[in-house]
Amino acid sequence: MNETGRSTTTARLATGEIRRPPTTRDKFYRGRFEVLQPDGTGHRAGSDALLMAAGLPEGAAGRLADLGAGAGVAALAALAANPGLQAVLVEVDPVMAELARATLELGANARLAERASVLEADVTLSGERRQDAGLANASFDYVLMNPPYNFAPQRPSPDELRSLAHMMGEGGLDPWLRTAAAILRPGGLLIMIWRAERLGDVLACAQGRFGGICVLPLHARHGAAARRILVRAVRGSRAPLAIGQGIVLHEADGRQTALADELLNGRARLAFAA
Repeated sequence: MNETGRSTTTARLATGEIRRPPTTRDKFYRGRFEVLQPDGTGHRAGSDALLMAAGLPEGAAGRLADLGAGAGVAALAALAANPGLQAVLVEVDPVMAELARATLELGANARLAERASVLEADVTLSGERRQDAGLANASFDYVLMNPPYNFAPQRPSPDELRSLAHMMGEGGLDPWLRTAAAILRPGGLLIMIWRAERLGDVLACAQGRFGGICVLPLHARHGAAARRILVRAVRGSRAPLAIGQGIVLHEADGRQTALADELLNGRARLAFAA
């Protein structure tokens, strides 16, 4: 799925001089784009980000917001697979936001970078504060998001970068869905990855905001219970909940299934229930 090369640099941010952590330069989609990611610290994107991009419809066009974008894997995958898209990578952590900017400056991403920008902003802001941060109401056609899976009662990671990426704030999922609903145009699509056992959070927070919710269980292998789900929801829809056919990612020997390989390399799209 990717190839890596190591690099270490120092970057200056608007908030002062911050030393960028050691990074790897990872290739995705068989080399169609590359991403700088933390090496040994922080959050590294993998199949979750690529599956979200595979959830977009064929020929998706318009504006896309990647909320909690990290270094930008999901957004770049979406751009690589959909020439009609423009993307805003929204990230609150200054180190990861800087990595996303550096990723867009890579020569391998030159064509994609023309359709992308990085916005350093807190996804959980609301009202005028959110709009002042650059997230205007009804300004996007698609939202991708992979919110932090963990909650405060769980043991946080000693790695500060990884803890920030994985730890949900006090408001839980609701601020994330509130922002997604606010910035999406009516009929716009939200695609997110979440923990299967917390599906109830999605349904509760979507009330009055989203409908047409379709849930695709993600199975590590045949016969395994789904621990993650991919969720598609439509802004303002009143269509009922649907559960789609689960996706199996690995064979018994650990190899990716044929479908997973196609999805994770931008050659197939996920089929959501009507």
